Parts: sequence; C-alpha cells; structure tokens
Amino acid sequence: MNDEIVYGKNPVIELLKSGKPVNKVLLLSENKNLRNQEIISHLEERNIPYQFVTREVLDRQAQRERHQGILAYVAATEYAEVEDILALAEQRREDPFILMLDEIEDPHNLGALLRTVDAVGAHGVIIPKRRSVSLTGTVAKTSAGAVEHVLVARVSNLVQTIKELKKKGCWVSGAEAGGQDVFSADLTGPRVIVIGSEGRGISRLLRENCDELVSLPMNGKVTSLNASVAGSLVLYEVLRQRRYSK
Repeated sequence: MNDEIVYGKNPVIELLKSGKPVNKVLLLSENKNLRNQEIISHLEERNIPYQFVTREVLDRQAQRERHQGILAYVAATEYAEVEDILALAEQRREDPFILMLDEIEDPHNLGALLRTVDAVGAHGVIIPKRRSVSLTGTVAKTSAGAVEHVLVARVSNLVQTIKELKKKGCWVSGAEAGGQDVFSADLTGPRVIVIGSEGRGISRLLRENCDELVSLPMNGKVTSLNASVAGSLVLYEVLRQRRYSK
C-alpha cells in the first residue's frame, strides 16, 4: 500500500474542502504570495501542517508530474480527538489506557505499536502533529489492519495534552532508561504510557511532566530496544497488571 499523494492546485483545494484526513501539504517556496492564500486559509482552518519546499522536492515527490507547486499527503484513515479516546474508555467502563508517542519517525514502528495497542485493548494513541510519522499507507500496512480499529489523535503540544490528561485523573509513566523496573512499578489505574523517539528518547519537557519513569531490565550487551518492541512490552505489562489485579 503506497502513501497517496494528491497534487495540483484545484485537486488539493477540493481535497481540503472534502474534509478527508490530510497528513501534510507541501507548497513551492517561490510561491509565498497571495496565490497560495486560499489554500493556506483552508490549511490553517483545519489545523493541517504545511511546509514550503523547493521545486526539486516537489518534482521528486510528484514523480515530475504537473504539480503546480503544491501536493498533499492523504492520511490512511481519519484522526480522532483526545476526547474520543477518553469517551471510549468511559463507554467500556474502564480506566483510560493511552499510548503517547514522542516524535516516532519510523512508520514501521508506529504500525507495529498500533497492532499492539489493538491487541492489549488500549483505548487510543496520541502523536504530535510535527516531527513525527503520521497515518501513512506504510503505517496502515504494517499495522495489519489495526489502523482501522485504533483511535489515533494528533495534537499540537504533547506537554499540554499530558497536563490536561492529568487533570482528568490519568497517571503518566514515561518509558526511559534509568527509571523504576517496569515489572515492579504499579501500572494500574488511569494510565498514559509515553514512548520516546528511536534515537533521542523522551524529550526533556515531556519527561519532566511524567509522573514517573519506568524502564525494562537489560541483562545483555545491548543497552536499548527498538521503540516498538519496548513499547509493546510495557503495554503488555499494563494489561497483565490490569487483568490480575482485579
């Protein structure tokens, strides 16, 4: 499944008017003038990320088709709101169980984590709008269909979102080296699990706003695990504790 790209001014405008989910729009940098004002207004109204790039970038992405200085990446499925995730937990009469991903850039990692989220019965995933992979076709394929069943919310500010979730009674556990052993930590109750990026881990501000840090025991020579593997292990520990603490 390839990521769908729409290019050309009128097709992109019609795409935006249709309300279909859009991951991002690229605009020709030399067209930073009134010619793009209508499109930019649509983008800002729907809070869709956009970026000005060179003609070479657009030519490459559109495979040299006539792009008229604009192209859009169409999302594989609709995004949810954080409130939808909380509402699902309430509907199931369960404590919220949410995965938050801090700048995960590999679509295979996101797809694998969506598959695990579905498997453990978590209520949804929160990702940032910028510096993060979005719901592309590659993510959908890697998730083995889970993208159709898992609520994914895309937010502008993860730190602010954490603060709002705390006000609603959630406890936030960041997965980071040097934290408490995840298998001895209490992960019951309303829970947000934060997994950091593949190379940098959890960003400083986000880490400082976690209620606790938990880590997986590492007895071998390797000092870290792939983000999707680490995230999956932590999610299953939450499921284990929820199941056997009742």
